[in-house]
Amino acid sequence: MLVLPATSSHAQSLSYSSGQNVSPAFEGWETDADGNSFFLFGYMNNNWEEELNVPVGPDNSFNLLGADLGQPTHFLPRRNRFVFRVPVPKDFGTKELVWTLKTNGVTEKAYATLRQDYFVDNVVRASETGALGPGSSNPTIRANKAPVVQLEGTKTQSVKVGQPLQLVALVTDDGVPKAPGQNGTPMPNPTAVARRIMMPPQRITVGKMSGLHLSWFVYRGAGKVEFTPDQIEPWEDTRSGANSPWATIWFPPPVPQDGKYIATATFSEPGTYILRARADDGALVGDQELTVTVTK
Repeated sequence: MLVLPATSSHAQSLSYSSGQNVSPAFEGWETDADGNSFFLFGYMNNNWEEELNVPVGPDNSFNLLGADLGQPTHFLPRRNRFVFRVPVPKDFGTKELVWTLKTNGVTEKAYATLRQDYFVDNVVRASETGALGPGSSNPTIRANKAPVVQLEGTKTQSVKVGQPLQLVALVTDDGVPKAPGQNGTPMPNPTAVARRIMMPPQRITVGKMSGLHLSWFVYRGAGKVEFTPDQIEPWEDTRSGANSPWATIWFPPPVPQDGKYIATATFSEPGTYILRARADDGALVGDQELTVTVTK
């Protein structure tokens, strides 16, 4: 569920590699098993390449509950849904939580409320991210559980500029939804794949390939970080050939037998970084974060 402000500065029919702003988005609200409520936020970076950095402060803050509610300060390209959630106090009532974001000279706001029509469950999440067609579901997908990520070692690390830092994440999942090449599911016929490449999109909403995978990316931190191997893009890169579940042709990699995904991160500048490990089964995601202090 997307609530994006409409502004005259947006040229929606055009594409830009850089120079555009980021629009904050209220995705809806959800509850957990204990009855606690959470606001869900994401964003739309109107650039295909430029990744912007906005520290917590006047240009990246909230009107209530504190300026820092766990929002990102590093913004990946294009649409990023369900990026973070904010606990809602029991007595919040009909108030609005407003996320203000100023990027490339443009200020936009996202307004979060507990209106019932903004309520989100796992089926809505799967549909909004493109794992389900509009209005479709079944008992299996409704029972799907989000992947669980555990990081090996402490959640705070120190490393020097240029020194690779090993990242080890253990992912467990229920195997739903099924994906080509995973859990004994066969890969599509090559002829069918070739035919699909030549066909126009079959749906007007965003489409996403299912399949368990893990991606590391920068959540906070302004310096350049190089990940090895190259990580699957956690943002909606719909371009043909992109390493993204939203790309025209993309298939998930094999799942490690021991469930451990191993990578390295190398930092170009000193500072404090928050790296996020996101496990994605195609419909639901599970996150863990690692704080890294980088010195010269």
